[in-house]
Amino acid sequence: MGFTGIDIAIVVVYMALSAAAGAWIGRNQKSTTDYFLGGRSIPWYAVTFSIVATETSVLTFIGIPAVSYGGNMTFLQIVIGYMIGRVLVAMIFIPAYYRGEMETAYHFLGNRFGRWMRNIASVTFMITRLLADGVRLFATAIPLAIIIKGSGFMAGYSDTEFYALSILAIGVMTIIYTYVGGIRSVIWMDVVQMAVYVGGALLAVFLMLDKLPNGMATVSEWAAPDGKFTWFYSGFELGWNEFIKQPYTFLTAVVAGAIFSLASHGTDQLIVQRVLTCPDMKSSQKAITFSGIAVFLQFLLFLVVGVMLYAFYQGASTAELGLTRADGIFPKYIVEEMPVGISGLLVAALFAAAMSTLSSSLSALSSAVVLDIYQPIFGKDKSEEELLKTSRIMTSSVTLHYYANMS
Repeated sequence: MGFTGIDIAIVVVYMALSAAAGAWIGRNQKSTTDYFLGGRSIPWYAVTFSIVATETSVLTFIGIPAVSYGGNMTFLQIVIGYMIGRVLVAMIFIPAYYRGEMETAYHFLGNRFGRWMRNIASVTFMITRLLADGVRLFATAIPLAIIIKGSGFMAGYSDTEFYALSILAIGVMTIIYTYVGGIRSVIWMDVVQMAVYVGGALLAVFLMLDKLPNGMATVSEWAAPDGKFTWFYSGFELGWNEFIKQPYTFLTAVVAGAIFSLASHGTDQLIVQRVLTCPDMKSSQKAITFSGIAVFLQFLLFLVVGVMLYAFYQGASTAELGLTRADGIFPKYIVEEMPVGISGLLVAALFAAAMSTLSSSLSALSSAVVLDIYQPIFGKDKSEEELLKTSRIMTSSVTLHYYANMS
């Protein structure tokens, strides 16, 4: 049906409202504890959804359906590992972070091994996060170009120009509420962004079921014979050389997923910052544990979308659909099959995923700069008002480094 002016208007209004709402939510910041830790008063359930939204990018939104479209649902084995890893983080890491007034993930290292170790770990986080998220933000613009330009809208722009406009729009709107409201705005807007992109995926499910002749029965008719619903695979029948090459055998996936969660959710400031915004240790433990359940349900939803797309397109290959990559399947459906207005909501969902990832990184990076580097060395005699002003300046500086990294 194509992407129309109405769809563009929906996307623009959504982004503007997100910026305004986020700035309003966090308008009363008085200290760095408010700005970077939400006054340690954020409800655990909001932190749970913020964690999930933070780790969900546009590439997840369009990439996971492609996994089940081209294969099956064995990716869920990795997600089981994610859940186990988060339970271990709740049991082992979080109690350590609550022994004293920890402000960042690297504060613990400073207490244990000295200030320089804290500084080195924090700087390492900053460098790797800037590099990784610069690439991720650029990659966000690619599916947006496929969707919007693929329908003929803004066709006069080159890909490079469109990428630049998309990145600029995401960055400007996100920086407004991150700069003004700090982590409180980021977390509550993450909750909104997650509701939007999960709602968009659910809407796609209902629309596909409505268009398929017999609803879910048609999905089963196409998917079951090709093993699309398979979620468990031991791989024990394979020889050793083949076994270690398979990414989704049960033991490999669960162990790898658990180790990944231990690293990303136990030691990365991006996630630890959120955990430390909870009022107490038990709330933090609930937040990280329930995020595992939420992320499992989210990945299950995206994998089901991929299986339903397989039935909708009757098992056609990517080449038969005129695509060069499997991750173009969901964008193709959004552009060609969604009614006017609904396409705009789905693209708004893509922007929501991108904005939640970017806002989280901006807040985590600026908190590491101010709390790990600036305050212990240069800010000992600074007032809370001066430190808060510096924190906002650092948030703006981080944004400039993002764009410098991508240019």
